[in-house]
Amino acid sequence: MFIFILTYQKPLNEVEKYLGMHRTYLDINYKEGHFIASGPQEPRTGGVILCRAVTKEHALEIMKADPFYINKIATYDIIEFLPTKYADGFQRLI
Repeated sequence: MFIFILTYQKPLNEVEKYLGMHRTYLDINYKEGHFIASGPQEPRTGGVILCRAVTKEHALEIMKADPFYINKIATYDIIEFLPTKYADGFQRLI
């Protein structure tokens, strides 16, 4: 499992121009089963995506399809982790 931490590199008015394309990217990855949760940081300096991928290479491939990445709207930090303790029902998501 991976956590994508996005940090905006452009002002919010520029981020907004790509938000529709980014949401389409999110929808596709939810349908494909790659994403578990996502949302903006507070304050709105970027976002966070919880990603299910088999390998780090696969996670990078998923990340590189994001319009925010392609258009240099955000940079990504990727953290890999192995959940060992979680709430009831979460195990079916990993």
